[in-house]
Amino acid sequence: MNRDEALQLVKAQITEQRYIHTLGVTEAAIDLAKRYGADIKKAELAAIFHDYAKFRPKDEMKEIIISKGMAPDLLEYHSELWHAPVGAYLVEKEAGITDRDILDAIAYHTSGRPGMTLLEKIVYLADYIEPGRAFPGVDEVRETAKKNLDLAVIEALRNTVAFLMSRKQTVYPDTLFTYNDLIKNKKEKI
Repeated sequence: MNRDEALQLVKAQITEQRYIHTLGVTEAAIDLAKRYGADIKKAELAAIFHDYAKFRPKDEMKEIIISKGMAPDLLEYHSELWHAPVGAYLVEKEAGITDRDILDAIAYHTSGRPGMTLLEKIVYLADYIEPGRAFPGVDEVRETAKKNLDLAVIEALRNTVAFLMSRKQTVYPDTLFTYNDLIKNKKEKI
């Protein structure tokens, strides 16, 4: 599937504002893929489709999580997490993309997971640092992303967890496990 076909499919599923965000994520993912030696085409497609299910009804997403045997604990946490794994399922079903690397990058772009692949880190980070984002700490993560992908993901995870905690919101366990995994692996490389 080429870029224009993918963008056309996605544009029909999301708002104009989210489409602009998607374009920013796509460009950030391509830049990161070039910088860190990832497959540029896969990064581009995963970024284009990352929010494919963002505006699906919560009831539909809940039903997919249950019927497809996705992690049941997702339902115990904020529904903002749901669109990632549900999106991966729907992208395969509706857009016909079967590449596991792309689908996993979509599935884990909100929570992360221990042992994230290069592509998964790129899409996670691109979503966080895309040019349209403006919140405390994002510029520092953008700068770190130019030098060290893992450290940038660690900073993004830390900022996300701190933000959720400051609002007295729950933190999905995989996000904490991802942070711990990256910290542990960083220390092992020293």
